[in-house]
Amino acid sequence: MTAGISVIIPVHNGGDDFRQCLEALATSQPPPEEIIVVADGESDGSWRLAYDFQVRVINLPTPSGPAHARNLGAQTATGEILLFIDADVLVRPDTVAMVRDYFHNHPAVSAIMGSYDDTPTATNFLSQYRNLFHHYTHQTGAIEASTFWTGCGAIRADVFRKMGGFDQNRCRPLSRACPGTIEDVELGYRLKESGHSIHLLKELQVKHLKRWDLRSIIRTDFFYRALPWTELLLTRGRMINDLNLKKQTRLSIVLIFSLITCILALLVGTPTGTVAIILSLLLLLINWRCYSFFYQKRGLRFAALVIPWHWLYFFYSGIAYIYGSILFRLKKR
Repeated sequence: MTAGISVIIPVHNGGDDFRQCLEALATSQPPPEEIIVVADGESDGSWRLAYDFQVRVINLPTPSGPAHARNLGAQTATGEILLFIDADVLVRPDTVAMVRDYFHNHPAVSAIMGSYDDTPTATNFLSQYRNLFHHYTHQTGAIEASTFWTGCGAIRADVFRKMGGFDQNRCRPLSRACPGTIEDVELGYRLKESGHSIHLLKELQVKHLKRWDLRSIIRTDFFYRALPWTELLLTRGRMINDLNLKKQTRLSIVLIFSLITCILALLVGTPTGTVAIILSLLLLLINWRCYSFFYQKRGLRFAALVIPWHWLYFFYSGIAYIYGSILFRLKKR
């Protein structure tokens, strides 16, 4: 017997991206059993587009956050499989079928997740870099995944409800400036600790429509991801060598801070130039596979431009971990 699929999409001021998301879902062959849109306190009226596609709409008067919105959608879902999709993502015509078939063929798997594809729509450099970097991170991740992802992720409904859904309280921010959005990561950790299997299905790829700029990258990475993720890691007391937390990433953060220290020392007359060169070469060597990927996808000039942005990513990730650790200890006190 084939499991029914309930697609759940939280949306807050989704605009035209949300319309494209629904249009892409409408091409699914075969279609999902139901699509549930949770309009999370929208003010631009774009949620009304959902009625043109004959989907169920849950309209919340005020924003409640993605964890609460997804939980509400899951509560009313009737399918055996819950497929979570972001409102700025385009599925492929066979996405729903791939999800259904994978669960049917792998009865021991509780959840699966995919990745962005390698052809993001926004053409500016930062959008191409950011979305391709996400693609690379997931495509080089372990098939037996260590966490969960709701950009395009599916889970058995009975498992989701048994686990209590997304934790709306645990993922609260360390500060008011940080509306934590790692409810999917936190659920993935709980699933693994409970003995459930999560698979990273690398061929399950969707297109991301988001246009990134420097401000949105820093705000998302630092405040929305790194700070609440730091609290989650410190609470659980361990790191997993996978995806964004691979050992090479952690080593690169140490190297970038060492390199900055050498450069500052050089500026005040300390002869650290040779050490700085060695650290730079180590950073290039450790991340060579990543830069080779960008070279293959977008050419030499693009790959060269990626390097300083990638090193900036290591720098502010390290700052976020230090800052988050301080906040975590103050919060415990």
